[in-house]
Formats: sequence, C-alpha cells, structure tokens
Amino acid sequence: MIIRLLISALSVGITAYLMDTVTVEPWWAAIVVALVLGVINTVIRPIVKLFSLPVNILTLGLFTFVINALMVLLCANVIPAHFHVEGFMSALWFSIILSIVSWVLSLVIKK
Repeated sequence: MIIRLLISALSVGITAYLMDTVTVEPWWAAIVVALVLGVINTVIRPIVKLFSLPVNILTLGLFTFVINALMVLLCANVIPAHFHVEGFMSALWFSIILSIVSWVLSLVIKK
C-alpha cells in the first residue's frame, strides 16, 4: 500500500512537472495530493459515477473524463496552498496524463 502511494505521488509530481498549468509545491505535497486524490476517488467518485450513469451511457463512457477532471479540481480545492490547477481543461489533461504516467510507473516498478 505504501509502494502504491509512492507510485501515485511520483506520478503526481511528474505530471505536474510536465504541465505548466498545474503546480505542486513543495515536493512532499505530491504525497498529500496522491493521498487526498486516492480518498476522493475511493469515496466520492463512485457516487458521482452512479448518478451520472445515464449521461455516461449516452456519451459511451467519455463523461468519465469529465468526472475525473472534477475530482482533480475537488482535490485542488481541498489542498489550495500546495496544489493549484488553472482550470477545467488543465484538470482534464492532468487526469489523462496522470493515468498514463501512473500506468507506466506501475509497469516499470513491477518489473
């Protein structure tokens, strides 16, 4: 579980480094962002996905990207001093890039 948290924190740090519109400072805030984002994705995201199921079906699952961006914005509002996202599109791209970076790091670390 600690390794998963560290992978998530490293993914948040790398993704924020790659994007000019997202900041995570200082470096240890990436761990806090990963932890808060994990809690939000575990508790709030399933409820939001359940209520948005009809829209998600109509958009063939693409509305999930919007939900992910909203979860990132919620995380940025919970940790406003250390995690800043400039807008919805930044949150959308952050969530997409974060998923890719996290997936690649998980593959690398498992090997």
